[in-house]
Amino acid sequence: MATKFTKFDSTRYLDNEETIATYLEAILEEKDAGLLAEALGKIAKARGMSEIAQSSGMTREALYKALRVDAQPRFETISQVLNAIGLRLTIEPLKKKTRAPAASKSGKAKSTRASLHTSK
Repeated sequence: MATKFTKFDSTRYLDNEETIATYLEAILEEKDAGLLAEALGKIAKARGMSEIAQSSGMTREALYKALRVDAQPRFETISQVLNAIGLRLTIEPLKKKTRAPAASKSGKAKSTRASLHTSK
């Protein structure tokens, strides 16, 4: 007898702001507008599409259309949906890449961290 699987439904797990924020942070790392639109659509479904539409000042139909994977939603739409969900975008500086420590005369890298040494 073949094993039957059901389709994974992520909306079941998008039940609080912290989980949703973590989910969206992961989505934003992908730098894909379609993926962001789809993720916002899943969140809106999890929260109730009618409620999110009303809170964002959009019709349900417009919200469905704006949050399809092939959509290119305007920033205003994304902002309205995030506000209706109870989230907002914030900006933070990128972390600067640190350079590798310079090598000492012995060829080993200098380090500002303490390290353990074993005796031979």
